[in-house]
Amino acid sequence: MRTRSGATLAAACAAALTTLTAAPVHAAAPVPAAAPLQAAASAHVAPVAAAAPVQTAAPVQVAPPHERPHGTPHWRLKDTGTADVRFRGLAAVSPSTAWVAGTKGTVLRTTDGGATWRNVSPPGAGDVQFRDVEAFDARRAVVLAIGEGEASRVYRTDDGGATWSETFRNTDPRAFYDCLTFFDHRHGLAMSDPVDGRFRILSTGDGGRTWTVLPSTGMPAALEGEAGFAAGGQCLVASGPKDVWLATGGAARARVLHSADRGRTWTAADTPLPAGDPARGVFALAFRDRSHGLAVGGDHRPDQSSPAAAAHTADGGRTWRPAAAPPPAYRSGVAWLPHSRTAALAVGPTGTDLTMDAGRTWRTVDTGSYDTVDCTRQQGCWAAGEKGRVARLEH
Repeated sequence: MRTRSGATLAAACAAALTTLTAAPVHAAAPVPAAAPLQAAASAHVAPVAAAAPVQTAAPVQVAPPHERPHGTPHWRLKDTGTADVRFRGLAAVSPSTAWVAGTKGTVLRTTDGGATWRNVSPPGAGDVQFRDVEAFDARRAVVLAIGEGEASRVYRTDDGGATWSETFRNTDPRAFYDCLTFFDHRHGLAMSDPVDGRFRILSTGDGGRTWTVLPSTGMPAALEGEAGFAAGGQCLVASGPKDVWLATGGAARARVLHSADRGRTWTAADTPLPAGDPARGVFALAFRDRSHGLAVGGDHRPDQSSPAAAAHTADGGRTWRPAAAPPPAYRSGVAWLPHSRTAALAVGPTGTDLTMDAGRTWRTVDTGSYDTVDCTRQQGCWAAGEKGRVARLEH
């Protein structure tokens, strides 16, 4: 689709997003209340001692709604009716359809652009934490629950969430699954933190209906303390029919692992992102093709700064260059704008940043809290996070 001027919609959005701001919430039909649920499992980050306060950057100046040029794209919050849920899993299908997954075993779906949301949570899953969802359309989706041992599970629906099948339950107490991704409607992977010194990869060839643990012989040895971050469903991402990348942290070096054969063999590359602590590393990846990628992360603790918490690659992740002007704080989600070679968004608890030069420089354009962001080729971008927050990029 093209604008009246002939520029692509992605280019128009990228130019206008420099004045991005959150718009007022439009009330939506409430989601039916669920029965009381058990407390969710804790996040997969080792407890850390409180650190000394750090200096914060000057407040970001974001244009208020009345000063925003007419037609400027902006995040418009959608009322999900679930203020007690944190959504770290997000799958954008189109501008009208999206799935979100989060705490208390909650899965929601909209097919009208977020005006209304349907609670399609799997029955009996109220004690699990969903951290990733991959949707093929409005009816078919796969969700991942994270945690040690049997807390890590995969569910699939073929009827819009009316019914679910539990297709995988981890029985190894040493495994902790963090993220999943799909190459197409049939082939996908899920990743676990290291078991016996190597990251574990789970594979499906039938759309998530059955899963098999792949041999670990092609996986490089993990560093001491190395793990993935189940922060926004983007620690494992695919591009094209066979390429996949895995983000790590918690060790002396923050790395990105790459496989060109659907997870059977891997190579590892260091990144310049913060490392050396269980709370630091690469939290999210995005690739627009098999060569050009973005990495964001930092230190997830709110009292710690995250300098140099973004990098970019142009050679498929073999080498990573630090952003000359990175986001000012920790970021847990990143996505390329539709049909753009240079524009992308990064999100985190303190705001949204825009790059218009493929990750070399970033500018904060919104201060709302989001954990993850996803854009679809059908020119729709969504973001989700704490307190039931879900937003869509609108004009």
